[in-house]
Amino acid sequence: MPTMNRIRQVVTPKRVTLLAITAVVLALVIGAMRPEPTDVETARARRGPLHVTVDAEGITRVRDRFVIAAPVAGRLLRLAVRAGDAVDAGDVVASLAPVPLDAPAARQARARLDAARAYAREATTRVRNAEAAASQSVRDARRAVRLHEAGALSDRALEEAELLARTGADDVAAARAHGAAAAADVEQAAAALLHAGGGSGGMVTVRAPAGGRVLRLAEPSERVIAQGTAIAELGDTRALEVVVDVLSSDAARVRDGMPVVLEGWGSEVSVVGCVRLVEPAARTRVSALGVEEQRVYVIVDVEEPPPSIGDGFRVDARIEVWASDSALTIPASALVRAGREWAVFTIASGRAVQRTIAVGRMGGGAAQLLGGLAEGEEVIVFPSDAVRDGTRVRARIAEGGNR
Repeated sequence: MPTMNRIRQVVTPKRVTLLAITAVVLALVIGAMRPEPTDVETARARRGPLHVTVDAEGITRVRDRFVIAAPVAGRLLRLAVRAGDAVDAGDVVASLAPVPLDAPAARQARARLDAARAYAREATTRVRNAEAAASQSVRDARRAVRLHEAGALSDRALEEAELLARTGADDVAAARAHGAAAAADVEQAAAALLHAGGGSGGMVTVRAPAGGRVLRLAEPSERVIAQGTAIAELGDTRALEVVVDVLSSDAARVRDGMPVVLEGWGSEVSVVGCVRLVEPAARTRVSALGVEEQRVYVIVDVEEPPPSIGDGFRVDARIEVWASDSALTIPASALVRAGREWAVFTIASGRAVQRTIAVGRMGGGAAQLLGGLAEGEEVIVFPSDAVRDGTRVRARIAEGGNR
């Protein structure tokens, strides 16, 4: 009984109250000293489209460009066309007053003209002979068909007659091509003889070889120029291609026919194209940081170029090298390195948990998941240095993420 009395004296209401107050104060102190959870943003692993692209800058250029040069030396008159003007095939682009030739050069020019005219007459005769022979072979082939139907001609003889008819048509086409070349030689020799002693004299007109627009003028003003000097450049701006400059490591993933989206040319509307050619040879270029890079040109055909795009415009090209409509992805900003592997932070019981994952392709700010996470699981995006395995975290949904 004395022991029970001593216990009652120790455990008094006043002492119980003091103990309770002490416990509350200790709990408050411990709670105050305990660090606050780190705020993090999260996003869910989800299925959706994933497009992997090679992004680079490109320059537009006219696919078929014609450089008009002076056929003879002489005084170029001031051009009537201006950059941007539309021209048709055969329109006069420039006029030249040829420089008079000295006596030896004039004799040579006359000799070349005489030779060209003789070759032209010979070519004309060849055309007539080829046309006559072709007509005869066609008649022979028709008679051979009738004889074959009557049983008086073998299959081999019929085939030989039909072959002669076909080759006769080819001979006519070849003879006409030689005739056109001979006529061009005559015109060129006659132009070189202008203003030579005893020549016919006159102006040399330079005509557009094809329809299009004047891209630039090399010689807009009147002056004396040498033979072969460039005068103007023509091209059809409706037939554009884009030259995209990419790293050789990226070019290795690009194939002919891959779709391309062109942006950044001055409008929010995208232009669609496709890869026509990956040039087989790379070149060395020094980057702005002084690093040597191996670069490759990728040629892209533009399907329907807007009228406002011209030659030499800068564009941003996105070459699609891989695509999937139902890839399991997470934001690429959630990835962290764990040695040689990729990892992410998930949340379990209010704490960050580091998990190693298998990553496939990456593009458009997303990474393809091949293993380590299931669809719908949350990951921490943009994890700071304060987030480690076991760190207390407080999650909030990231912009664009899914709960």
